[in-house]
Amino acid sequence: MSWLMRVLTSSVIGQRVRFAVRMLRDWRLTIAWGKSLLRSGITSVVVLAATFWLLPGVTATGGPAALVELAVLLALIGTLMRLVLFGVAVVVGGLGVLLVGVLLQTGVMFTALRVAEGVSVGSVLDAWVASWTAAVLTALVNWLADAGSDDVFLGQTLRQMVRRNHDRPATDPGVLFVQLDGLSAPLLSWAVKAGNLPNLGKWLRTGTHSLVPWHTGLPATTPASQAGILHGSESEVPAFRWYEKATGRLVVTNRPRDAAEVEARISTGRGLLADGGASISNVFSGDAPTSLLTFSNAGLPGRTARGYLAFVASPYGFARAIVLSVGEMLKEIQQARRQRFRNVYPRVPRTGAYVALRAVTNVLLRDLNVSLIAEQMTRGAPAIFCDFVDYDEVAHHAGPLRPEAMQTLEGLDRVLGALHRLAQVAHRRYEIVVLSDHGQSQGATFSQRYGQTLEEVVASMAGQVAAAIPDPNDDERARAHNLLLAVAGRPDRSTPPAPPAPVVTVASGNLAMLYLTEHPGRATVEEIGAARPSLIQGLAEHPGIGLVVGLSAVDGPVVFGPAGRHRLRDGHVDGEDPLLPYGPHAVRDLLAHQAMANVGDLVLVSRVDQGTEEVAAFEELVGSHGGIGGWQTEAILVYPAAWSCLNRAPVGPAAVHRQLVQWLDDLGLRADDTDTTDPDAARALPEPRGALQSAEAASSPKSL
Repeated sequence: MSWLMRVLTSSVIGQRVRFAVRMLRDWRLTIAWGKSLLRSGITSVVVLAATFWLLPGVTATGGPAALVELAVLLALIGTLMRLVLFGVAVVVGGLGVLLVGVLLQTGVMFTALRVAEGVSVGSVLDAWVASWTAAVLTALVNWLADAGSDDVFLGQTLRQMVRRNHDRPATDPGVLFVQLDGLSAPLLSWAVKAGNLPNLGKWLRTGTHSLVPWHTGLPATTPASQAGILHGSESEVPAFRWYEKATGRLVVTNRPRDAAEVEARISTGRGLLADGGASISNVFSGDAPTSLLTFSNAGLPGRTARGYLAFVASPYGFARAIVLSVGEMLKEIQQARRQRFRNVYPRVPRTGAYVALRAVTNVLLRDLNVSLIAEQMTRGAPAIFCDFVDYDEVAHHAGPLRPEAMQTLEGLDRVLGALHRLAQVAHRRYEIVVLSDHGQSQGATFSQRYGQTLEEVVASMAGQVAAAIPDPNDDERARAHNLLLAVAGRPDRSTPPAPPAPVVTVASGNLAMLYLTEHPGRATVEEIGAARPSLIQGLAEHPGIGLVVGLSAVDGPVVFGPAGRHRLRDGHVDGEDPLLPYGPHAVRDLLAHQAMANVGDLVLVSRVDQGTEEVAAFEELVGSHGGIGGWQTEAILVYPAAWSCLNRAPVGPAAVHRQLVQWLDDLGLRADDTDTTDPDAARALPEPRGALQSAEAASSPKSL
């Protein structure tokens, strides 16, 4: 026995058990808790009456008194069993909490039904059905009572933070980085002026925060931007997905295995979150010691993740999220039908896995992120970085400016207001920085405009068998599957690569890369012309393709357009300049992209419609990003006005990284960096003549 006690005292399990004891010791009786208990009791009686009426397997013969007695027993037994759940959380981790939580619902109801007089239950199955029926009804009643607001959920989170921090006044600074995925600077400016974002608008109008747009460069996609923002690297992520000739496989950055491999390439150990920070719902970790729901370190929150526990165990957390998720799916079906009925154009099909994916991102993951942020604030993490993907997912399918997307953005503004309130009772004096990783550009897709997918066009020009038209739901299925892998902590299994086609086409938004697999290294324009004589010219003349970029053995990177070509290294143009529709940063963006690892032998960018700035995405998405053209490269950075002011808008995610690191250093939140090696120094780019200087001069901070 003494040997066992020593093991428990010194082992990890012993540490977790002691943590659970300290957690329970922090509990305090408060007036707010009493009000919550009274409301919970009234709700329980109403819900139990409805449950008994709906289910034939449970009966109450004692009348209202039996229901009141049962409600009291449920509260007492539920409290005792939740104490057990707290202990389970710190011993078996978040997944164990989820599994035990399901059993807990049944156990509480079954035990109470057996103990209470005047009620009876037929079987364990009846108890399970009754418990979840009651849980769903409770969530519905509370949602209706609060008119759908988040006040109850937020109030519970605030009470938990206050209880844990009641004797620890906030003294040290801290920073919460909130990434609003896919939000462009022009759209934010318009939404603030229209009054759609009251919280963010108040911060900007009252002068507590400043707004500066920043240019993402190419590719305009989350993995590339987060590689730069979190790790300072711009050389290893040429798109959302790409083909690697060395391994013969497709790399997709929202696959946990692939994300982990890419992070190993870009990490120097001194990322943005290296000094005690926390990464939540990101692609990469930023070298954070605490990584939650992050693809590169896939797994459930750590075994001491109280925020996750509170979310699962609370009737205002998991059960509420389930109910609201069903409502979100019904809303999506209705909104998609309305688009079809009104013949809104452009649009894409909004069915299949996307319906469920929208519920996951807009309700379940959003609430879980808030709980995890609250937990890390309570823990006192010096820097927290969380990505909210809600708006990006809806904008992909509905359109960046459509009512559905704007409603989602308004919901994220409410999240910012909630996080501001949570910061007031946190263990540190948290400042909030709001930024995005890219914007989105709208437009009818390539296949909608021309009746063929890009893969079919390339196949016909390259003289190979055309690929089958992909199922438009495949990407949603992959996103949902990979999100669940990251949440469940399961690595995706590696499968041997299939024999590649002679020309592999990989699309990411309105950017596509072509790989000639018969060439082991990067094929030059001259080699491509010899092997596939009509490919480059045929692609350049296609009405849906604006740019074809290749590497010439003689001229270096060259851009081909329908009526001219642009030599990137010195700006020489023959015929009409194909870069004119793509803005002042196009030369710099394409030069930087050409220097990246695993870039395609040919890089394609879709056309940009003059006047509307719409693009023709190579994927079946009405709102897209990944290339250049339109608003997709115009991101945002909102920061406390008291911090050192930006004299010019950052260009590229690595520039944002350097600025964020500087602010953390100013706050004393960065340790002295002994290794100042730039991970991209070996891939320094030649400066283009004239065009780059004028592009950078044009990027000055813009006022609201």
